Amino acid sequence: MRKILIVGNWKMHLNASQASLLVHRLHERIMIHRDIEVVLAPPMLTLQPLSVQIDRRKFRLAAQNAYFADEGPFTGEVSFTMLRELVHYVIVGHSERRRVFGEDLDMIRDKVAAAVRNEITPILCVGETKHERQSGETKQVLHDQLMTALHNLTAREVREIVVAYEPVWAVSNGTDWRNHEIAKPDQVAETVNYIRSYVRDVFGPKAASGLRVLYGGSTSPDFVHSFLDIDGVDGFLVGGASLNYHSFASIVTQSYDWQRQKGAVT
Repeated sequence: MRKILIVGNWKMHLNASQASLLVHRLHERIMIHRDIEVVLAPPMLTLQPLSVQIDRRKFRLAAQNAYFADEGPFTGEVSFTMLRELVHYVIVGHSERRRVFGEDLDMIRDKVAAAVRNEITPILCVGETKHERQSGETKQVLHDQLMTALHNLTAREVREIVVAYEPVWAVSNGTDWRNHEIAKPDQVAETVNYIRSYVRDVFGPKAASGLRVLYGGSTSPDFVHSFLDIDGVDGFLVGGASLNYHSFASIVTQSYDWQRQKGAVT
């Protein structure tokens, strides 16, 4: 069984002292679970101090973004090469990067390749807008996003990455996550099945079976069991709820409870 992965994306929230306090509170409430990997994705500015503070038995770090060139005259950017000693993961292609900052398919492809080149595991975000879903274009959108982003990777490399399905219409703005639209389990099941089918067809069954796929649309503790019950869902990319230490710790606890009920705890 693939290890459950729970990623907290803090987005553009918390200064250094606030981030340190949140890590402290999470450390108090989250136990070490052998079969659950917990990853924190704070703002870039706080990655270095948190890398010293975190208990690495409990947490790993992720960057929220990076630039695809390893070095060069790119004022204001941070490369994957600079991050490789700080993080295990990096979020690539989040819907906010695509929509707000205009990152296109080719740029996301180059970022995925740069992450792998620098031995950082990309968490590739894919997903459709509400208009695209209502127009019946979900699979075509996912096809284009996956085909481009994975273009430069081998089957072995694809097997080691993470794909996060984040329906754009269900992604909160970080403050109203409790009252945001949630994708239905059957919608998520259909989409996750398509993602794995695409990887299986292009890269083979080993890549499809090793790949971890997360759900990333306004996750809350109330829905953990329902989504983990979906065949092929291996965890969550958590947005607004990751800023609330009670809720994020509860998501981890609920995931462990689900494992125990399924007899999957080793």
